[in-house]
Parts: sequence; structure tokens; C-alpha cells
Amino acid sequence: MLDKKAFGLALGILWGACIFVCTLLVMWRGGGNHLYLLGQFYPGYQVSVFGAFVGLGYGLVDGFIGGWLFAWLYNQFSRKKK
Repeated sequence: MLDKKAFGLALGILWGACIFVCTLLVMWRGGGNHLYLLGQFYPGYQVSVFGAFVGLGYGLVDGFIGGWLFAWLYNQFSRKKK
């Protein structure tokens, strides 16, 4: 069985860090337009230093919810029937 809170927290940290680092890398390299689309899913997000922190927050929450749901579904389907 997977621990839902631990899996959700791990995925939330990973997803938030990915958005944060990718935003800063796109800014540093002069960036393409692909990350601007995240603003449609995460209100307030933009490719900037402030937007990197906004994306970090959304990524933490979004990743936690997705990880928690994945662990819950995994636990439901992996139960042995009597």
C-alpha cells in the first residue's frame, strides 16, 4: 500500500520544483512561448521571477492532489479480494 500523504507530498514538491526551475531556465535562455500556456491553467502565472513562485505554489497543490489521488486509486485496485 502507498501512503497517500507521503506520495502526494513527494509529487507536489517534484511538480512545483519542475515548474519553478523550468520558468527560470526559460527566462535565462530567452524563452519560448510554450510556458506562457500555463497561465491558462494557473491564474496569475507568467514567465517571470514572480511567476516562478506562483507556479511553485500551484505545482505544490496540483501535484499533491494528483499524487494523493494516484496513491488512493493504486491502493483501491491493489487490494486482494477475499
